[in-house]
Amino acid sequence: MTRPIYLDHAATTPLDESVIQAMMPYFTEKSYNPSAQYEAARQVKKDISAARTTIASYFGARPSEVVFTAGGTEANNIAIHGIMQRFPDAHIAVASVEHDSVLLPAQKYNHTEIKAAADGTITPEATARAITADTVLVSVQYANNEVGTIQPIKDIAQVVEAVRAERRASGNTMPLYFHTDACQVPAYLDIHVSRLGVDLMTINGSKLYGPKQIGCLFVKSGIVLEPLAQGGGQERGLRSGTENVPSIIGLAAALKLAQENRYNETERLSEVQKHFIERVSRLPGVTINGSHKHRLANNVHITIAGKDNETLMMQLDDMGIQCAVGSACSASNDEPSHVLMAMGLSEADAQSSLRFTMGRSTNKEDIDYVVDSLGKLIG
Repeated sequence: MTRPIYLDHAATTPLDESVIQAMMPYFTEKSYNPSAQYEAARQVKKDISAARTTIASYFGARPSEVVFTAGGTEANNIAIHGIMQRFPDAHIAVASVEHDSVLLPAQKYNHTEIKAAADGTITPEATARAITADTVLVSVQYANNEVGTIQPIKDIAQVVEAVRAERRASGNTMPLYFHTDACQVPAYLDIHVSRLGVDLMTINGSKLYGPKQIGCLFVKSGIVLEPLAQGGGQERGLRSGTENVPSIIGLAAALKLAQENRYNETERLSEVQKHFIERVSRLPGVTINGSHKHRLANNVHITIAGKDNETLMMQLDDMGIQCAVGSACSASNDEPSHVLMAMGLSEADAQSSLRFTMGRSTNKEDIDYVVDSLGKLIG
């Protein structure tokens, strides 16, 4: 191949050239601390405000409801710990297929993992069963980072609202909040928080052709979170520290580009995905994991019976194909994927699985080369 075929966009995406151009001035002539009082610094603070307003417009939110963070992991931690530290004796319900940055914080508290269906779906019924009289927070990922299953967030939000209504009627004063980790979706799906029915939402710049180590958390007006760190009080006191101005500008530029192009890109990638699934399904021993109907357009996740996924991944890498054996954040963990295990796969099948996540550069010719190469490897 004349170029590597990069199929790990769920791990990170390349920085878009237009995003780089938007960021560049803030590394050089505009590299001021936004908290300083001279005019040039105040202008940079205004630029941050403009970026916050841009992001809020795609959320359908107020600018004051957008809190900048150092990526999705920190935003998820602020959401989980921020609520649970205010209600330390309360209960949290989280999907069993969540990213570790939700699961591990939740495990610090009285928690329940909502059981996933075989295709990775968290149903409203399963969510309702997991909510107790003292549940204060429900967290369900918008779309899974490993198998690409899109969750019925709006339906789950209706379950949460029904519980709130029951509590009001019975005199139970325990609040109930709904958080979603939406890091994988801004390039493909609607992120309007009112339409989704969420109170807290996480996004991450590195998944939408923006810079790494920048993200944000939507926090619905009126919700009070306990900050993880004390300091200068930036970001409503929830994320103290000098703002990462270039990355904030880059996040806004990347989100704008992703949301404006999401319909066309989803349609294009859906055709590439269909081609991929049709071809790879013909290979011996291959099973498609995740929902076939409700799935991110860029995700194809397979199990190849009896094959070691790490060996296959390295062999594909030698052939110029870059894919993943699971979440990049857990790549150093020798344990089988907790997502696949929660979906009912055996440990052997979980360790025979590969994730291919496509992006703006992916075309059908790439997929033909990938499937042909995989076919040679698995016989």
